[in-house]
Amino acid sequence: MLPEIDINDTVRLRKPHPCGSYEWTITRLGADIGLECRGCGRRVMLTRRELARRLKVILSKDDLDDK
Repeated sequence: MLPEIDINDTVRLRKPHPCGSYEWTITRLGADIGLECRGCGRRVMLTRRELARRLKVILSKDDLDDK
């Protein structure tokens, strides 16, 4: 099952996007989850099941401030 996520949360996926970034921002919640790459700005939609399978960690707001 997908952990508790909210809009504007940042998640790290297991494999990198072709631009090299592992981090994505949640832009839409529903049956499908909207994600925006933090590296290049590309937007994708994943099903909840697919996101749960690819998800590595949900980053806290403090982790992002350090970068």
